Amino acid sequence: MKIFITGGAGFIGSHLAERCIADGHEVWSLDDLSTGAISNLDPILEHPKFHQRIGSVTSEELVSELVDRADVVFHLAAAVGVKLIVERPTHTIETNVRGSEVILKAAAKKGKRVFIASTSEVYGKGVKLPFAEDDDLLFGATTKSRWAYACSKAIDEWLALAYYRERQTPVVITRFFNTVGPRQTGRYGMVIPTFVRQGLAGEDITVYGSGDQRRCFGYVGEVIECLMRLAQTPEAIGKVFNIGNDREISINALAELIRDRTGGKSRIVHMNYEDAYPEGFEDMERRIPSVEKIEAAIGYRPTMPIEDIVDRVIEAAALEENS
Repeated sequence: MKIFITGGAGFIGSHLAERCIADGHEVWSLDDLSTGAISNLDPILEHPKFHQRIGSVTSEELVSELVDRADVVFHLAAAVGVKLIVERPTHTIETNVRGSEVILKAAAKKGKRVFIASTSEVYGKGVKLPFAEDDDLLFGATTKSRWAYACSKAIDEWLALAYYRERQTPVVITRFFNTVGPRQTGRYGMVIPTFVRQGLAGEDITVYGSGDQRRCFGYVGEVIECLMRLAQTPEAIGKVFNIGNDREISINALAELIRDRTGGKSRIVHMNYEDAYPEGFEDMERRIPSVEKIEAAIGYRPTMPIEDIVDRVIEAAALEENS
């Protein structure tokens, strides 16, 4: 199979590319390296079936060429990370909506199957738990820039489903819930790599807000397994799937876990959101995925315990630090 991955040098994209190469597929990757890194692709960069292009997903000519080469498109390129989203809402909206528009337009011309990466953020301020794919979405006010990302990804979903209904473009939408693992950077507010870096350095582990907010974390390798199985499931076309682990942990408990597993020297300190983020930030107390739909479709869902996930991230971070 020939596979085209946008955002292929990013965290999830590089793991997906590596898995596709391991399975014997030919892979084209496109990334502008704004948040990704070529070093993420070191394990496969010289492989004869791997092809890397540097460029923007908004480049119609380049995207059209790569879509034409592929049997399946995984559109992962996006502006991500809470800090980036709040600081650069214009970039967030333009990158996400325009990029998906270009991908879908190219895929529709040749009837190529395309996976649109969405996010748990689209559930917004919803309180009906766990979040199911057909639940109503509840966004905050437009004056709160935090919701620019959620709205842009919701538009991506609506656009993809419109292409499916009107032009029979074979689309699949995947909503990721806090995917974590090696290669993820804490540069834009991702909590686990940030805590691990602080813990390994013996610095204070900084928790924003009360720390009572709860999250679910899925291991990147298991998320990739879901994507690969969905790619082999024709019945997935035209549908939306949550992908994530449904086991919760509070941010305070996560900080304690990472402190203990990185040597126990760090203090855990709390900081007000106002001191960490620009105006326009809001947080949610809980976010749990319903995973019944994806398990029914592919016979699989992420289950790795948070303790094992943290250990793998720590091991990778320590190796990188010592290399």
